[in-house]
Amino acid sequence: MLKRFFSFVLVFILAFTLPAFAKKDIIVFHAGSLSVPFKKMAKELEKLHPEYHVVLEASGSRMAARKIADLHRPCDVMGSADYTVINNLLIDTGNAKFNALFATNEMAIVFTDKSRYANIINSKNWYKILLKKDVIVGHSNPNDDPCGYRAMLVAKLAEKYYHIPGFFKKLFGYPDYYKPGFEKKGKVIVRPKETDLIALLQMHYIDYIFLYKSVAIQHHLRYITLPPEISLKSKKFEDFYKTVSFKVSGKKPGQFIVKKGAPMIYGLTIPQNFNSPPNKKGAVLFAKFILSKEGQKIMKECGQGIINPPIIEGDASILNSK
Repeated sequence: MLKRFFSFVLVFILAFTLPAFAKKDIIVFHAGSLSVPFKKMAKELEKLHPEYHVVLEASGSRMAARKIADLHRPCDVMGSADYTVINNLLIDTGNAKFNALFATNEMAIVFTDKSRYANIINSKNWYKILLKKDVIVGHSNPNDDPCGYRAMLVAKLAEKYYHIPGFFKKLFGYPDYYKPGFEKKGKVIVRPKETDLIALLQMHYIDYIFLYKSVAIQHHLRYITLPPEISLKSKKFEDFYKTVSFKVSGKKPGQFIVKKGAPMIYGLTIPQNFNSPPNKKGAVLFAKFILSKEGQKIMKECGQGIINPPIIEGDASILNSK
């Protein structure tokens, strides 16, 4: 009888004390290219605030935005590889109120020692190598991931910069938009987000990927640095970047959004709708950490450029809330 009494008391104590020690989740949807820096930031935040657990979910930036706007999934912080995704798919649809422009990047041609022609490819002949019949090229889905449509823009800019008539068509064979099945069999491989392609590259199913330079650095992959005129890195060449465009899926079936070439800028927001953010205090805490000097330091260590101070557009009053 006494044993049963103590068991009851123990259960009673645990029932009321365990919730006090339960960690609160901070749900973060983010671009695949932010996986490494955000993981490091999450670890640092959890050290400073052990009461929180940062739940990271990587996908293409456009897919991340659709999870919030279309699927109505709860989210505390959303990090996009293209700040315009936040404008187009979240702010314009009433699912967010501000956009913090906080980081930069550039496109590169990424490969391994086992890639075909790895011993001869360089910054002057990479476009010739990619056109070879036995070379397999990978890119992410332009409708889901900014890296995908940026790959298209880089190929179109290369056609102009190197004066190669029809380079984009010869390489990909697409019209001015992409749908699954459009890719050349045996030549082009497409996956939902850029980081999905890395395993295929390392297993030698793909020879070269259009990928962010930061991701190549993070995964210790070889890469070709592209001229700033086509890498989407430099504001100096934004007028030239604007001369090319590619269509991606719009808000409704059959509709398109035209993506013009532009310098690469990452955006951050806290979704604000009927079920986001589920953890307002945690959302503000993590967003501020990303935009802080500590967060910027981690971004730089992971091979990305930063915007210092971050440029905040829209109503960011939530960042000042408690």
